[in-house]
Amino acid sequence: MTGHRSFKELRKDMSSERRARNDAATKQMLGDMALHELRQAREKSQQELARDLHVGQPAVARLERRADMYVSNLRRYVEALGGTLEITARFPDASVTITNFSDLADTDDRQSQ
Repeated sequence: MTGHRSFKELRKDMSSERRARNDAATKQMLGDMALHELRQAREKSQQELARDLHVGQPAVARLERRADMYVSNLRRYVEALGGTLEITARFPDASVTITNFSDLADTDDRQSQ
């Protein structure tokens, strides 16, 4: 393949400033994802996620399109992908992690028993 170079080879020729800009852009893109992009990045299909959530695939599709949802549903979705949900309030002078949403897991577990 004449004229084609691997990314590793291209990266060697980049200045350290350009590599830093690329790394920052990559982190920004990975930090800002819609739910369907998060699911795809975790390499799960809607079918697989639906099975883990004990719902049908159309329910996962609807959830991914919603602009507004319950925190408990979002938490279950993230946990089915293998993560944990943290909610942080950001202010100009500080960031605060809101902890009472972690109590939802305990409440949901007690209610399902």
